[in-house]
Amino acid sequence: MQGTVIKSSGSVYGVRATDGTVVDCRVKGNFRLKGIRSTNPVAVGDHVRFDIREDGTAYIVDILERRNYIVRKASNLSKQSHILAANLDQCFLVVTISHPVTATTFIDRFLATCEAYRVPACLIFNKIDLLNEEELQELASLRQLYESLDYPTYAISALRLQESELTKLFQNRITLLSGNSGVGKSTLLNAILGKDIARTGAISSAHHKGMHTTTFSEMYPLNNTSWIIDTPGIKGFGMLDMERQEMGHYFREIFAISRECRYSDCVHINEPGCAVNQAVVEGRIAFSRYESYLSMLDDITENKYR
Repeated sequence: MQGTVIKSSGSVYGVRATDGTVVDCRVKGNFRLKGIRSTNPVAVGDHVRFDIREDGTAYIVDILERRNYIVRKASNLSKQSHILAANLDQCFLVVTISHPVTATTFIDRFLATCEAYRVPACLIFNKIDLLNEEELQELASLRQLYESLDYPTYAISALRLQESELTKLFQNRITLLSGNSGVGKSTLLNAILGKDIARTGAISSAHHKGMHTTTFSEMYPLNNTSWIIDTPGIKGFGMLDMERQEMGHYFREIFAISRECRYSDCVHINEPGCAVNQAVVEGRIAFSRYESYLSMLDDITENKYR
């Protein structure tokens, strides 16, 4: 039998079969993806084959070829990956200027990953109703920065969102919804779906950070042709299996300007004739973006997780 993984709880996977029924499946202990060392060999969005045994127990026996997937470095096992989702049409990153603060480094790491895996990305700035004048100016600056790089951005308040406002962005698409804990992903998902499906939570008053409410990944139907994948809140976003010379390819402005560098293998740190360094000095590349690029280079050099 064949189906699509719509829910993952770590050990049990909900598979929606071609007839619409959902079957709880497990994987054998030695089941591993070919060529990928992963903490989760099966991900939400995977198309799989599964067998149901005489005792009613179902096992996933094969993963069909993926057209794409999004991977991050596992936070506890630096040399392994964690697959967020597979077979995606787009990724939406929910971010907040405050309550809690989403670091631009996190945004840039996420966008670079989407570039690496060729999945279109979009930024949704949430909780704009809570922003003061200074924070609204920061919001405007960030939107201008990312829109200048051709990343669509939206500014919303999920608590006041009308169901139809963002629904059109999800039509006829499989969309990954991601972000730090506390940015309002679950509230946004509930607003888009028009019903309370995902559990919401409060912000920690002690640390002004979000507390996890989503504990596993799940795919929700908006209609027969539109699905939204909700993921647990992510604290960090480490990169995986990228060479130093490749990193600049995943920053659109750095890649464009790097063609003017004196040396083809320039990594844009302190090489002579580096056009990227000059562009940073002249303000043609945002310093925050360049800082994110350097931090990701540092990850590769130190072989560490951020």
